[in-house]
Amino acid sequence: MRIEKTILDGCFLIHDTFFGDARGYFFESYNRKKFYEASGMDVDFVQDNQSHSQRGVLRGLHFQTGTSVQAKLVRVLRGKVLDVVVDLRKASATFGQHLTVELSEESRTQLFVPRGFAHGFVTLSEEATFFYKCDNYYDISSEGGIIYNDQTLNIDWKISSDEILLSAKDQKLPAFGEAVKTINF
Repeated sequence: MRIEKTILDGCFLIHDTFFGDARGYFFESYNRKKFYEASGMDVDFVQDNQSHSQRGVLRGLHFQTGTSVQAKLVRVLRGKVLDVVVDLRKASATFGQHLTVELSEESRTQLFVPRGFAHGFVTLSEEATFFYKCDNYYDISSEGGIIYNDQTLNIDWKISSDEILLSAKDQKLPAFGEAVKTINF
């Protein structure tokens, strides 16, 4: 397991050491001790989530607030997505900045998203199965979000806007400026 810092403070890419032969393959997808030694972060994951999406499905940008704030370790089991995170921590040197990274079953790369970030992804392949671990339980009363096409963030989702499929809830998310008025990480 190799851990790589990103341009956003506290976000890390995790690359596995892959062992394959005629029988199949094996890799260690996460090791708490190795992650702590490389990042200095001791994360206790308590909930696993999985979604399946068709091409163009955009989920996000979502976050949890208050005592329900979550760190996540995300990866793609099947297909390919563009994963996006936005630093919402007002005291952070990277506040308001975002990171995009392609995650796929071929790369087996994972992204660690610390607490205080908005997260979302769009499916680039015909379909994708997305898996993530959370260090806190989901709480609907603490959920928040930012509209995917926010002008301030200006995120390039690598897919045409007419291909994007949003839930009714995600269509109504506020702009970045409105969303950050009510949060404090």
